[in-house]
Amino acid sequence: MARTTGRTKAEGAGTGTGEGPGSGEGSAAGADTRKADPRESSLFVGSTEKTFQILHAFDGPHRQMPLSEIAKAANLDRSAAQRLVYTLEVLGYLRRVHGTRNYALTPKLLQFSYNYLRANELIEKAYPYLLDISRSVGETANLQELDGAEIVFVARFPGKHLVNIEFMVGSRLPAYYTASGTAILSRLSEEEREDILARTDLRPLTPFTVCDPDRLRARVRAAGEKGYALLTNETVMGDISVGAAITDEHGRAVAGISISVPATRWTPEQVEQELARHVQVAAASISVHKFGSYSR
Repeated sequence: MARTTGRTKAEGAGTGTGEGPGSGEGSAAGADTRKADPRESSLFVGSTEKTFQILHAFDGPHRQMPLSEIAKAANLDRSAAQRLVYTLEVLGYLRRVHGTRNYALTPKLLQFSYNYLRANELIEKAYPYLLDISRSVGETANLQELDGAEIVFVARFPGKHLVNIEFMVGSRLPAYYTASGTAILSRLSEEEREDILARTDLRPLTPFTVCDPDRLRARVRAAGEKGYALLTNETVMGDISVGAAITDEHGRAVAGISISVPATRWTPEQVEQELARHVQVAAASISVHKFGSYSR
């Protein structure tokens, strides 16, 4: 599983009047402006959350770990972690590494990814446009969806060259640090942009990553005026990316299409002059299709 770089603030109760969550008609009517923590709902199953905490413990560089490290990474006591690890092992989602006391993820988890990609209408609609860009331009075309404060690579068509900017499907990056994410943000409301900015871990990924909130806001506004965003060296040294936003049938920006090229073959000026129009046309063409989306 890919590492999550964003930081999400827990939503607390506001200062509105009326009855609290779960206390009857006041809650059902939604008269309050306060937001209850969904984890306090009687519908929320804590053991399910803990199961996912175990799986997320293997994020990033943690390819295999003993039970003690799993419990620590999942922020669970050893007894609870042991029961959950055993259950996941029996179900086939974790395995013991031969000759060690370590556990690792199994390929069975990929079934969830396969099911998501197979059922994703957006990917189906975007496929011919991504393929066309990859073939006509000869560079890598990407489809990314906005998920919280991050964008997730959900489809990728590599270019024809041996040297390409490589991100695997499933990779996650802060939306504010990417061309497609910046383009998506430019189509959201000010309130939504500020909420995502507040949940973003503003640590640099390269020496050139822009982390200043005011500069990030200005970059988003500029993308809104141009209809696309162009970023250089933000997440990977030597990467130039240009991206445009895709909207769903309700006009809501939910995804982005981008072209990534190495600075050894292109300059930012060339990308803007020759490639920006490709992502704009593709994004606009995909947006006219109806496809399902989800609320963030």
